Amino acid sequence: MKLKITLFVMIFFSALSFAQKTVSGKITDEDGVAIPSASVTIEEPGKDAILAYAITNSKGEYKVTFTSAESNVDLKVKAFNQRPLTKQINNSDQTVNFKMEGEATEIKEVKLKTKMITARGDTISYDLKAFDSKSDRTLADVMKKIPGIEVNTDGTILYQGNAINKFYVNGKDLMEGGYGTINNSLPKDAVQKVEVLENHQPVKILQDKVPSDQAAINIKLKNSVTMTGRGEVGLGGSPLLWNVKLTPMFFGQKSQWVVNYKTNNVGEQVENEGNILAFGNRFEGRRINASQNDWLNVENASTPNLPVKRYLMNSVHYVSANYLTNIDKKKEWELKANANYTNNAVERESYIQQEIFATDKLPATTVFQNIRNNFYTDKAKGELIFTKNAKKGFFKNTTSFSQYWNADRAIVDRNSTLPNSSRNGEEAVESPTTSFQNSLSTIVPWKEKMVNVLSFISYQTDKQTLEVSPASYLQIPGFFTPSTANFATQSMRLKTFEANHSANIGFSTKGWTFTPEIGFNFKSTNLVSDLSNVLAGTIDTPSNTPISAYSNDLTYTTATPYGSVGVNYKNDSWMLYANFPVNSNNIKAEDPARSVSKDVNKVTFEPSIFAQYTFASFWKASVNANINNNFGEVNTAYSGFMMTSPSGINAMKATNPIPQNNNKSAGTRIEYRNPLNNLFFNINYRYSDAKRNLISSPTIEQGYTVMEYQERDNHVLSNGYSAEVGKYFPKFKTNASVSYSNNNTKSDLFLNNAFYTNRNNGQSVGLKFNNTYFSWMSIDYNASFSKTKQTSAGRADTDANRTGFTHNLGLFFYPIENHTIGFNWDQVNTNAVDQKYRNGFYDVSYQFTWAKKKIDFELKWMNIANRRVFETYEIGNTDTRFTRIQLRPSQVMFTVKFNFK
Repeated sequence: MKLKITLFVMIFFSALSFAQKTVSGKITDEDGVAIPSASVTIEEPGKDAILAYAITNSKGEYKVTFTSAESNVDLKVKAFNQRPLTKQINNSDQTVNFKMEGEATEIKEVKLKTKMITARGDTISYDLKAFDSKSDRTLADVMKKIPGIEVNTDGTILYQGNAINKFYVNGKDLMEGGYGTINNSLPKDAVQKVEVLENHQPVKILQDKVPSDQAAINIKLKNSVTMTGRGEVGLGGSPLLWNVKLTPMFFGQKSQWVVNYKTNNVGEQVENEGNILAFGNRFEGRRINASQNDWLNVENASTPNLPVKRYLMNSVHYVSANYLTNIDKKKEWELKANANYTNNAVERESYIQQEIFATDKLPATTVFQNIRNNFYTDKAKGELIFTKNAKKGFFKNTTSFSQYWNADRAIVDRNSTLPNSSRNGEEAVESPTTSFQNSLSTIVPWKEKMVNVLSFISYQTDKQTLEVSPASYLQIPGFFTPSTANFATQSMRLKTFEANHSANIGFSTKGWTFTPEIGFNFKSTNLVSDLSNVLAGTIDTPSNTPISAYSNDLTYTTATPYGSVGVNYKNDSWMLYANFPVNSNNIKAEDPARSVSKDVNKVTFEPSIFAQYTFASFWKASVNANINNNFGEVNTAYSGFMMTSPSGINAMKATNPIPQNNNKSAGTRIEYRNPLNNLFFNINYRYSDAKRNLISSPTIEQGYTVMEYQERDNHVLSNGYSAEVGKYFPKFKTNASVSYSNNNTKSDLFLNNAFYTNRNNGQSVGLKFNNTYFSWMSIDYNASFSKTKQTSAGRADTDANRTGFTHNLGLFFYPIENHTIGFNWDQVNTNAVDQKYRNGFYDVSYQFTWAKKKIDFELKWMNIANRRVFETYEIGNTDTRFTRIQLRPSQVMFTVKFNFK
């Protein structure tokens, strides 16, 4: 492994140093006056290909770095009202000044032709019209086709494989990271262009002081004041189906707002549009997607590896509102208010046949299980944000509140080849959660320095109750339910308080910025639980387990004072940021009734570093490395019995030590993006070593796993590399990309009193392209091929191989103006051992556009083959599983789509 890393680093730095040359100088007119905005390009003689380019600044200065194997190159200079110059120079570092002769240009005819992709500094602009097709309606439809940009299924936007840190509309961040609503509902006709802001530092006072390697997206609208939005109203059968989307928007110079209401029962997950997808940086404070601590669960039906719309049986209502306004004349202060509410009901059903391997204690067993679920979500969230983002100071305070009223239900029929194993039961979980956070960050200039204060406070209460009826359904080995009990109940409450406070001072000199910081992080979690109508032993021979074994009252605290030094550097070619913290970790777990009393006090050094080098105009190369430690959570320290699921009871030994995990990782990346020839690609490699002081030693008995831990150092080693290349072909109006990834994991495990090593290898190849060359047809195609291999050695050796193939084809035909015929094909294939499954889904649609009113009338038939089940086969370390999952049946929808104006 070390050899692989060494070779990769050698290749990496060889790529940086091979034939890199820099030419700089100054361009003036005949009178010696500097010429700004002149273009300087480097080309190889006899070839119509630009190696690198630069634009002169206000002083007429330029600097261009390039890579070429030729002994000589052509340097070309162009400027308005000046005679173009071409000079052949040696392939070497040098200074070349130019004095251009004036030449008046007679403009006989003016033709405006917008370039598809343009670059200026760190901003790359995409003309949206160059990439859309007749079937596209929203910004998201077109964004998926832009080279260098990718939109994940959860709505996250990636640029060159990395998530963006900001999403602006006309330079304003209305959505604060939850940009899914705008991306999915902003009409493409309202957009002039999409701008990618590379190396974007969102905090203005930190620009040119603290660099960033992340990119941001800015949506530039055609008008500075825009009232727009998107609406859909659809009905269908069978049974009765509906799909309503109403999203009016307003974008002005002083204020912006978006109101959104979406409801459907056709399988669309609109409720996820409120998720935070872009988090900015730490100097803006801390923002999180509040979530529940789901300890208790009913047994869940399986979900297939298919697009969600194929299997989600839902009935959802989602409403949200986002508002931004400037509250001062200088437009430096902003007030943002965001709120959303979700009401969702989901049905799910699956059948599983599980073949459990024989062990030294038990014979092989077959288990048959059918699960029918109902999941109910009620969630409300509100957020208030005050921001000042100016060159002379920064302030941001974010207050958010979330409330859940969720409930899960399950009806389970189970039997196996063991005697007297047939049973059925009803399960219910009630899980209300209250969550509150407040984040404050302020940066104040002090002489030549900057003072930054950060504060984050969070309080969350989770209450869960799991009830199983009849109690006799449980049949957990080692436990029994009294004959008089109608149901078994597990109750649990978590109270979590977290506070992070820090202060730092930053000072800059000659491109370097140093930021010494002190801080204190504190987290306390209290777990209270109780289990009723479940006892240890058997009815005939109950055990003498004390009553305290069925409850927990555990307090788990982590207190970490720390000191660190941040180092940042930025110039035309290099960007560096690093942090060198020393943490004093103090962890304590106490539950007197359960005889739990343990602690860890340890000082750790957890450095992180990132360095990026930009060369030859289009290339970026970077390396990064970090070390971090974690010491477990409350879920590793409780000792009393806990029925987290009706399938089993868990408990930790009171004497188990606190986990101490050390993680080391390093990676490197080479990136190329050339807007001149519409070519983008990146290559990545990453290696990590997770060292753990505890190893789990589960014992499997009749399908129930008894968890124990041993003190023994063990490792999880992983390494992976990936590559992606994308190019737009203007002549053929085609955008295409190919990606490849290879990931390996090696982990130490312990099972049935035996150590073994588990190895996993996963490979995938992806292909995407879209074409709008023909006026009568457009095509979108996505395909991926995956291969996984799992090998276990050191116990009963196993080998498991699995391959998969998925693709999505979208064809749109335009036989007559304003008429569109669509065809969609989703295919999911899996192979494991001698089991092969083919799952194909087909949709057809017809759409008429009332061009004058910009209204679409669509008739769509989904799943025309009426495929009702999804089947798959999986191989694990201890079992194999055949799964059959219920899918959505064939359905027909009529929809009216329109824009708000």
